[in-house]
Amino acid sequence: MLNQKIADLRKDYRLASLDESEVASYPLSQFDKWWKDAIHSEIEEPNAMTLATSTPDGHPSARIVLLKSFDEEGFLFFTNYESRKGQELAANPHVTLLFFWRELERQIRIEGTVSKAPMAVSNEYYNSRPLGSRIGAIASPQSKVIPDRSFLEEQVDQVASKYKQEDPQRPDYWGGYLVKPQVIEFWQGRSNRLHDRILYTLTTEGSWKIERLAP
Repeated sequence: MLNQKIADLRKDYRLASLDESEVASYPLSQFDKWWKDAIHSEIEEPNAMTLATSTPDGHPSARIVLLKSFDEEGFLFFTNYESRKGQELAANPHVTLLFFWRELERQIRIEGTVSKAPMAVSNEYYNSRPLGSRIGAIASPQSKVIPDRSFLEEQVDQVASKYKQEDPQRPDYWGGYLVKPQVIEFWQGRSNRLHDRILYTLTTEGSWKIERLAP
């Protein structure tokens, strides 16, 4: 049954527009432009993105992860390889990333395939993290059922005690993933739900096709 109080929640988007004649010919350049807009707008955690994965038979799951860098190689994030998402990525490398920057009335949707980042990249980032985060990555059996909070705290204490005299090293089950984009959609909110949607699709020749989608 329709909940009228929820259904009546509306916002009319009027901040900006997006036209094919205005966008970069290369989607990473367009992403970089919007990324800089997000940084300059002082959006809180603009690097927060939804990562959607699925099992080989199509059961989806999604969660928020943090983008750590982007370049021609792809979009980089880090996690536990043995977590639910890690297991799903190993079985089905097709993923979607979604950024939503409410303050700019913008979304960016990225579809692509994922691969593990080089060990050197994972080591460099792991070693740059605060000590507590490095210990937590070792101590937490991510996505596994645990009896209670005290179990996790005891695991952290044990790992912290072990590494009192030396820096913890990155565990083999934790590291980076690179998402290589095949489709990138830039969505700009517009009035009356007539939003602008510009879609980049990677062709078999390696170029990017630009099209407008109906809202």
